[in-house]
Amino acid sequence: MLQGHRTWKFENKPVIKSSATVGGPFEARGKIADDFDVLHEDLWMGQDSYEKAENVLLEEAFLRTTEKAGITKDKVQFMLAGNLINQLTPVNFAARTIGAPYLGLFGACSTSMEGLALSALIVNSGAGNHVLTGAVSHNASAERQFRYPTEYGAQKPPTAQWTVTGAGAALITSEGEGPCITSATIGKVVDMGLSDPLNMGGAMAPAAVDTIEAHLKDTGMDINEYDFIVTGDLGKIGRDVSLDLFHKHHIDIDESKYLDCGLMIYEKDQQVFAGGSGTGCSAVVVYGHLLNRMKKGEFNKILAVATGALLSPLSYQQKETIPCIAHAVAIEYGGGLS
Repeated sequence: MLQGHRTWKFENKPVIKSSATVGGPFEARGKIADDFDVLHEDLWMGQDSYEKAENVLLEEAFLRTTEKAGITKDKVQFMLAGNLINQLTPVNFAARTIGAPYLGLFGACSTSMEGLALSALIVNSGAGNHVLTGAVSHNASAERQFRYPTEYGAQKPPTAQWTVTGAGAALITSEGEGPCITSATIGKVVDMGLSDPLNMGGAMAPAAVDTIEAHLKDTGMDINEYDFIVTGDLGKIGRDVSLDLFHKHHIDIDESKYLDCGLMIYEKDQQVFAGGSGTGCSAVVVYGHLLNRMKKGEFNKILAVATGALLSPLSYQQKETIPCIAHAVAIEYGGGLS
């Protein structure tokens, strides 16, 4: 199962039996609006706080995922999920609703692929057969915790990114048909000494390149064997930095096959600065838009690399630099990796 130093190869090829995504009003105006299962008309979602609204997002994504799989929530054996908010509070309440054995994850914006990798590991080993994983973020709750409340109206530099209001979930099983998970490369913390919380893409890019390079070394694959490499969420700044690093490390990547979730979700006229971000960003793009395209036969092999900046308000106040991480998951439809 272990391939190389950091990669799990899943011989049993766990299946993504179903997935669902839920978004907010800003996402409803974006490029991939048609791929959401549910879109809300306002940020409050009938709640009296943004954190409670974030809980609603994830609960809906989970319940819609189990519904699409044709199972009831009591059949879920394990639930793995995470978000950005203190002590995973919205996710903890969603876990209360689902009622399954629960593992809370914090990988910041890398959580979607961290959860998918661990879910595949559980299913591949036979330790579980119905594993639910997901990630969620809410623009207003994240802004309030990490920067300034939206009501404050603080100005941002062009390097800043827009936190996605959205949740994505997937049900991983050992049976049935659908996109399968063939391998996963676990990231390590990379800290280049950057400390600006309004330039996350630049901080996270080296971690993304480190994980992709490790994946290629462990598996012996050429980067262009994948139909797409998709990072999330480096945005424009981070993607440019990563391309420079690929060149420096002599990795010959086809730029037309190198995508970023933060650049895929919004339209050009939406003022999102350097692109989208947040725990929900890669979750809604991969679990919704990209899996839908795979099922339509547009492509069959991708490497999804979710990136995370592991800072906190406390670490920023104590003038720490930003540790970053990236986890990569290979997803294939219509056959296994050689």
